[in-house]
Amino acid sequence: MDPVGSLSLVAIDGLLALAIVALAVGALSVRSLFTGVVLFIALGLLLALAWVRLHAPDLALAEAAIGAGLAGALLLAAARRLAGPAHPEGIGDDEQA
Repeated sequence: MDPVGSLSLVAIDGLLALAIVALAVGALSVRSLFTGVVLFIALGLLLALAWVRLHAPDLALAEAAIGAGLAGALLLAAARRLAGPAHPEGIGDDEQA
């Protein structure tokens, strides 16, 4: 491979590593549950991309399916339950007929 192509791949790998670290820090430091879960899902997808770059497609598929997909869906469901009922104000609040 030519030196320019090799240098660009190193730059892409460096940016990928920085993005993974930034998403991990962001997912841990945000106060909103929903935002944290979305950042966690994005982190899982970037980790899957990192596994592809490391020539491990089996791990990439597992990370995308389990790490980002299944765990993300479960965390979103848990965050929705923690947020409480999704009724607009006035609906179901001690209404008597």
